[in-house]
Amino acid sequence: MSTPATDPGARVAHVRRETSESSIDLSLNLDGSGVIDVDTSVPFFDHLLTAFAKHSLTDLTVRARGDVEIDVHHTVEDVGIVLGQAIRSALGDKSGISRYGDALVPLDEALVQAVVDISGRPYLVHRGEPDGFEFHLIGGHFTGSMVRHLFEAIAYNAALTVHVTVVGGRDPHHIAEAEFKAFARAFRQAKALDPLVTGVPSTKGAL
Repeated sequence: MSTPATDPGARVAHVRRETSESSIDLSLNLDGSGVIDVDTSVPFFDHLLTAFAKHSLTDLTVRARGDVEIDVHHTVEDVGIVLGQAIRSALGDKSGISRYGDALVPLDEALVQAVVDISGRPYLVHRGEPDGFEFHLIGGHFTGSMVRHLFEAIAYNAALTVHVTVVGGRDPHHIAEAEFKAFARAFRQAKALDPLVTGVPSTKGAL
């Protein structure tokens, strides 16, 4: 369930999702300063969401509870779905946005490039993670395979075109964190309001 903004000019959203597997309550402000209040009961996931909010300058509040005693999968996926829905809602008709963003972010030995197009066409290209990354337990609980799955949930529900390329890296923690910082930085550019843009930045007149 999505709650519309009370201020028609505000790029904010509040979304709740309840299933038999998880309960998610998420609020965001795309024009914030990176204020973060996140608790998903999955510590490394909280770390990634914090990195996204801080580096995209998005105020983000998340309360999530799920069947993590079985696996973190349901909680992570459902938060990704809700985050994507909130981003799409907060963007509104996308008038005046820059639309495109590109970032290259290092974290020690890891280097990741992310490109974001607020296109209205959901698409993810995700490549370059080293062999075996998907099986690694980061922090003892967050499987490396969830990184791609989380990007899928966000991109498809926010209707973003996202390319994430791991240029290099060895430590799974560093790789995953650099992926989210790069995505955040690229999204920050793409969502930014450009005073030179009139209306929607598309020849079709809609995104």
